Amino acid sequence: MLNIAYIGDGKSTNRYHIPFSTQVEGINIKMIQARSGHNEEWERVPGVDYVKDKTAIYNDSEIDLVVICTPPESHYELAKETLLNNKHVLVEKPFAETSEEAKELFDLAEEKGLFIQCYQNRRFDSDFLTVQKVIESGVIGDILEVEMHFDYFRPEVPENAEMFDKLNSFMYTHACHTVDQVLSYFGNPVDIHYDVRQLLGDGRMNDYFDLDFNYTNNLKVSVKSSYFRLKGRPSFAIYGKKGAFIKETKDRQEEHLKLFYMPVNNDFGVDLPEHYGTLYYMDDKGHYHEEKVVSEVGDYSRIYKGVYESIVNGKEKIVKDEETIRQIEILEEGISEMKNY
Repeated sequence: MLNIAYIGDGKSTNRYHIPFSTQVEGINIKMIQARSGHNEEWERVPGVDYVKDKTAIYNDSEIDLVVICTPPESHYELAKETLLNNKHVLVEKPFAETSEEAKELFDLAEEKGLFIQCYQNRRFDSDFLTVQKVIESGVIGDILEVEMHFDYFRPEVPENAEMFDKLNSFMYTHACHTVDQVLSYFGNPVDIHYDVRQLLGDGRMNDYFDLDFNYTNNLKVSVKSSYFRLKGRPSFAIYGKKGAFIKETKDRQEEHLKLFYMPVNNDFGVDLPEHYGTLYYMDDKGHYHEEKVVSEVGDYSRIYKGVYESIVNGKEKIVKDEETIRQIEILEEGISEMKNY
């Protein structure tokens, strides 16, 4: 049994973690810490102790893993404190503010013989998994270009921010999803072109980014996102030598979670036919084909399954240390390249 505790009792813990950790056999939630003792906006988890002081977690010898689900500015300090208290750690993204902080945490964990990893759950989005299935089928041939979009129409978010805050910028809060997807599947690029902007002007929120990852085989992977897209772009557009695959809609796990429709339901997060992507290709006889591709099923609990296997059975981490460090380097580089025209 892997006993876990959460630091933080807000949306992150209750919406994006507990519904998935509870799906994994061998994981038991023992304690949740919040300054209030319990956030009344969320239902209590049966059998869990709610505490105000995180030292109760550190002093409980039965707790193996601490999951940090607090605002980004506290991630590094809490992760370090937890390691110094001899607990394994899973940290919400962004893992840390700087790559140097990330390296320090990984070094400390290694020194103490402990596990620490970033919670990169969007590696298990259905649209991203479906794209991998299409690429690996070989139907559209060698891949030349990949476009990934993570768009919103939420102008109130940047409009309400009157000063720049790196940790709450669009790069740190949203590129942490897509950049990790790129690194996890395509690897480290040889070059990156950054177009990172504050659409509302200097000193305001970073609310736009367009990153081009270039690889040695002439592959270009573009990651684009904006708060000002009333009509969102396709979630993924993949172009190969023999065809293309377009997936208009995103993974539906978050959509269902917001409706309090949980993973205990068999159709949780499952795409309907109207959500399926379209495959376009020429076959070996020169015939044109256009067909729908049934979506893979996304499953954020796979992160917790991987954490369990690493801590309990010594298996390799799903999210490698070097991937997390490189991701934060890219976030840092993107912010340093931010321009206004």
